[in-house]
Amino acid sequence: MAFDSLTEKLQNVFRNLRSKGRLTEDDVKAALREVKMALLEADVNFKVVKKFVKDVQERAVGQDVMNGLNPGQMVIKIVNEELVKLMGSETTEIKLQPGSAITVIMMAGLQGAGKTTTTAKLAGKYKLKGKKPLLVACDVYRPAAIKQLQINGEKQGVEVFSMGDKNRPADIAKAALAHAQKNGNNIVILDTAGRLHIDEDMMAELQQIKEAVEVHQTILVVDAMTGQDAVNVAESFHNKIGIDGVIVTKLDGDTRGGAALSIKAVTGRPILYVGMGEKLSDLEQFYPDRMASRILGMGDVLTLIEKAGAELDEEKAMQMADKMKKAQFDFEDYLMSMEQMRKMGGLSSIMSMMPGLGGLGGKNKLPDLDSPENDKKMARMEAIIYSMTPEERKNPDLLNPSRKHRIAKGAGVDISEVNRMVKQFNESRKMMKKLPGMMGGKGGKKGRFRLPF
Repeated sequence: MAFDSLTEKLQNVFRNLRSKGRLTEDDVKAALREVKMALLEADVNFKVVKKFVKDVQERAVGQDVMNGLNPGQMVIKIVNEELVKLMGSETTEIKLQPGSAITVIMMAGLQGAGKTTTTAKLAGKYKLKGKKPLLVACDVYRPAAIKQLQINGEKQGVEVFSMGDKNRPADIAKAALAHAQKNGNNIVILDTAGRLHIDEDMMAELQQIKEAVEVHQTILVVDAMTGQDAVNVAESFHNKIGIDGVIVTKLDGDTRGGAALSIKAVTGRPILYVGMGEKLSDLEQFYPDRMASRILGMGDVLTLIEKAGAELDEEKAMQMADKMKKAQFDFEDYLMSMEQMRKMGGLSSIMSMMPGLGGLGGKNKLPDLDSPENDKKMARMEAIIYSMTPEERKNPDLLNPSRKHRIAKGAGVDISEVNRMVKQFNESRKMMKKLPGMMGGKGGKKGRFRLPF
């Protein structure tokens, strides 16, 4: 995730605070100097950092904190609360028109921010909520922009309105609204043209669209990987055309992520969604409290549960959980678990939301669990399992040396790979037999750990 480096630095600061027991005012100030440097290195706006550290310090050196039983934890709690406040405190939804009235949403942003893909992702979200969105191709300049929107719209099962690239965007928007009124679309999302940088022509065109149709929500799409520039772009757009909210894309990338921490404070406008991947489903509602937890390495279990609920087959998951408790899972279950993991964005995505695992960066960093090399390993494992007979998959104990040789040949791998995978599988089953208590089984201590199925 974008904040891995920041998370690691903050966790080191907090580790030192917790180890001290009683804190002096100097301890707090020294810790906050490190917090300040970590935020600046994460590309958070300087003025925002200055105010944030001042607010935390004023609260952290108060009598209640310094004389408390665990002042180190109190300081961490204050940092968490101030981070939430910095990012907006409350989750903000895009405001829709009441009843059956049509809501017009205009998407704006610079070229390369992922605006067209995000527009389709947003339409998909509304379709899942029972709305009937209409995507409108108003980018008449970028080659293949209309085609890209049409392809993504088709994947989402959402209608796309286009008049080609010879009409004015304002006229296209007007015609699209008339089309929506006739065809029962209740949300119209305008995908407007971007530029490589802010210029007067782009701003004038957005104003023309606003004059042609009543735009209820203007949403700016910014690229987290541009760092502080994303905040400057947001401020410029807001000053010139007025924006109602922001969607930050590429927050899953190897970037410092400071834009997400600065935008609300600089523009006064909330972050609505964050793009966490390239798939059309990878658009997450922005929850300031959950993002603060991720940044501080406390995980984001609520989002993980929601993701699991949306992506996983509940009946299959229950069956697998039951088999795992009894250590009876087989290679068919192995295949299913790989498929479910992929649906949830891969192992790295899942681990980034687990408490204590989100900040495994720097020297503590785990290998890239979703790297091309690991993808190849997963593919080879799947090939090995698919080379087994249905009986062998359901009963791994059947795998004698001659069967393993046949499987290796069928999968196109060395026999050592088959042996290694079977050994890992058997070790997993042995481990499950030893952990009935941790998984909520008979005799286990209540409240320790339970499978999230």
